Amino acid sequence: MSRAEIFNRIRTGLHIGADDQQRREAVQQRLQARAANLIPQRAQLPHDACIKLFIQMAEESAAELIELQHRSELAAAVEHWLSENGLTQLVMASDENLQDLQWSGNGALVREERVAEAGDEASLTNAFCGIAETGTLMLYSGPDSPTTLNFLPDNHLVALSASSIVGPYEEAWQKLRSTVGTELPRTVNMITGPSRSADIEQKLQMGAHGPRRLAIFLIREE
Repeated sequence: MSRAEIFNRIRTGLHIGADDQQRREAVQQRLQARAANLIPQRAQLPHDACIKLFIQMAEESAAELIELQHRSELAAAVEHWLSENGLTQLVMASDENLQDLQWSGNGALVREERVAEAGDEASLTNAFCGIAETGTLMLYSGPDSPTTLNFLPDNHLVALSASSIVGPYEEAWQKLRSTVGTELPRTVNMITGPSRSADIEQKLQMGAHGPRRLAIFLIREE
């Protein structure tokens, strides 16, 4: 049963319509009236300090950080990273932020815009925002950015605008709600470093449940 069918049955049981503006306004009022959570001191920083903290926390979580001045440098930086790591295949999101990149067209790199499949070498996605508090990326699913890209390839490459970095988690959720409105995406992923697990004999295994490597291309200016 789909999520839409489940919600429709709940609405029917509550005897309400799918477009009940009064109830929507009541929910918004409750959200706005709710007292803010206690925010850790380290997340209450000026924006430049948030960027610095994000880099520090992401690197401590075993993510690779590649800083770029402009988005126009992204394609060349991705091609260089793939070449240095002996990779020739890249699956991409069709996100508008990844369109019109200046790919060289040289070499054996094969690029495709599609959902990821098991066995794909690398994927490239665009992050919605970065959370400085823990060096975490927030990505959400949609027709132009399927969630499979975040988990199936061995190498996950992520473009992140420095301007989108926020301090605490609460600010990231506020940013998401103000961007998408009441229709939240089906999936929101929080990604901190590459996948890992120490459940087996207490030995750290990279790529246990997802990518073995996470490379973040931090773009200073758009």
